[in-house]
Amino acid sequence: MEQKDISAGIKKFLWEIRLGAFLVGLSCALFYIHFAIFRQGGFIRLYLLYDIAFIPVQILVISLIVEKVFAEREKTLMLRKLNMVISTFYNAIGTDLIRDLMTFGIGPEKISQDLVVKQGWTPRDFYAKKKALAEYPIIFDSRVADLERVRMRLIEERGFLLRLLENPVLLEHEEFTDMLFAVFHLADELSHRQSVTGLPETDHIHISTDMKRAYLALVTGWISYIFYLKQNYPYLFSLALRTNPFDKNASVIVK
Repeated sequence: MEQKDISAGIKKFLWEIRLGAFLVGLSCALFYIHFAIFRQGGFIRLYLLYDIAFIPVQILVISLIVEKVFAEREKTLMLRKLNMVISTFYNAIGTDLIRDLMTFGIGPEKISQDLVVKQGWTPRDFYAKKKALAEYPIIFDSRVADLERVRMRLIEERGFLLRLLENPVLLEHEEFTDMLFAVFHLADELSHRQSVTGLPETDHIHISTDMKRAYLALVTGWISYIFYLKQNYPYLFSLALRTNPFDKNASVIVK
């Protein structure tokens, strides 16, 4: 494999040399034709010097423009890849995990009511909901629902979460990375316990804090994800509305 790569690199390098030699030769030939027809050697020298003098400026302008174009293109491609990863996460585990963790919350009804996303929501609506999320008086109690179910789900998805954390694309999205760390920490906490029954109150308080952190991070990321779908992929946004974990009346069936 390495020999093939080296051979391909050499071929590409030789092709570039041939192309460069051809272009230089073509330029010389055109100058010669001009001289043969018009016999204006002084003009050719003047024009050549004039052109050489502007080469640094041309390089500067072209390099800035080309660099900006390529940077924007790379940023767009990176954003698409990133949101593809985020979409995979919420479709595979994120949305269901929000539903599971919601059952441990005392007072999440307000969040559910406010996050029944509508087709007509504007960027301001999404921003306002995201900002208000941190102010909701929600309390988590790991004893009020099926903690073992959450534990088993996170253990089963541990490999998937690890692969996501290893994805270099995620380095460009701090919010999603922080959310993954919060979820992964909760998974670590639960997986290190042989059983989640009969835990002391102090341990339940600790787990409840981890659950709240993961839940709020998941919901914050979900809002950003839904907003991105609305802006760029209306058909995916439609499906997201019909599977909204905060909408009790949501149905995947189009009515």
